[in-house]
Amino acid sequence: MTEIPELTRAQIDRVIMMAWEDRTSFDAIRDQFGLTPGDVIKLMRHEMTTNSFKMWRKRTHGRTTKHEAKFAETDAGDQPRRFRAKSQRG
Repeated sequence: MTEIPELTRAQIDRVIMMAWEDRTSFDAIRDQFGLTPGDVIKLMRHEMTTNSFKMWRKRTHGRTTKHEAKFAETDAGDQPRRFRAKSQRG
């Protein structure tokens, strides 16, 4: 079992924002924060209300853009990926 890194409140908020964004993959979150998809799911479950979590899971479950390997197999797989939200500075 991997150990989940300690995150600041700002980092947790950023992970949540990235997890909600359709075009940001779980791999991008792992690269920036060291969280596996399972870690992201645990974090989202802990930080969100039950209904919001269920809505997020329904939205992301099986979505090809949330998984690099699945996305690479699609017609859009050769398009550049975004690792941050439009609203993120820097």
